[in-house]
This record gives sequence, structure tokens and C-alpha cells, in this order.
Amino acid sequence: MSSESVFVPLGVAVLTVSDTRDESNDTSGQFLLEALKAAGHQLVDKQIVKDDIYQIRAVMSEWIYREGIQAVVVTGGTGFSGRDSTPEAVSVLFDKQIDGFGEVFRAVSLQEIGSSTIQSRALAGLANNTVIFCVPGSTGACKTAWDGIIKEQLDSRHRPCNFVGVLKTRQNLGG
Repeated sequence: MSSESVFVPLGVAVLTVSDTRDESNDTSGQFLLEALKAAGHQLVDKQIVKDDIYQIRAVMSEWIYREGIQAVVVTGGTGFSGRDSTPEAVSVLFDKQIDGFGEVFRAVSLQEIGSSTIQSRALAGLANNTVIFCVPGSTGACKTAWDGIIKEQLDSRHRPCNFVGVLKTRQNLGG
């Protein structure tokens, strides 16, 4: 069996950024954890934090440093209203920005919600060999991002390329 056909399960963390959600009503975070588990990945951690730059950065910095986490999906705080500050909190942690993620998310989302997609500041990047995806807080947006982009990019079998080869699993893959 070639290494290209071998699925590599990743350790994934999910962060919900919200001033109003808790575990009882965090449908977006719940969708993401169920989706990543269904795809064969392991949920390493899940947290909900207030939309505060420093709370977001504190959790993200710890996760980026932690060995067992290769990917992080952040939901919420990517719009323009109120205290939305996920892009400002997370982008400074990136070693490299994945410009195509936001572009593709908005292109896919355009088909679903029309021009309202311009109000999404979805973004992604790499930090310490951890891939980070930041998506809007609605469950629909999380489904769009997961089904349309993230699921394939976290799948070692996806061709022509995916992010698994550049993540913290590299030492375990003989890469």
C-alpha cells in the first residue's frame, strides 16, 4: 500500500469564540467536533472563549505549542460586528498565511449566501507546523468550510496536495 493511500489521523482542537455561547448552545463547535471525529481525526481539546483578543491568543498560543495538536479550527469572531476580533487575535501568530483559504471560502459561500459573503473575514495560516482555520460562527458556515475545504485539506489521501505533510506529524511520517 503506498503512503499516498494511508489516512493519517490528526489531533485537532476546536475553539468557539463567542460572548453568548456555552456548551449547551454551541452548535457550531459541536458540528465541528462531530465532523472531525467522523472523518477519523481525534478531538484533543475544545474550548469556548469570550471574543477578547488576549483570551483567544492565550488559548491559541498554548495549542500551537502543544505536541498533540496538528490542526485548530476556530469558529466565530470573524465578522464586522461588535467585538469580532478573531482575525486580529490569530493572524499575528501565523508563520505563514494561507491566503487561498479565505478566498475559496468566500467563493463557495457566495453560492450559498450571495454577496453577504463579503462580510466574512475567514482566514487560515500555519503556526509552529500547526494549521489553523478561522471560520464564521454560524453552523452553516462551519459546514461550508468543513465540507468544502477543511476536510480534504486535513486528509493525507487528498491529491494533488493537502496540509498533512507539513504538520507536526512530519516526524512520525518519516518526512
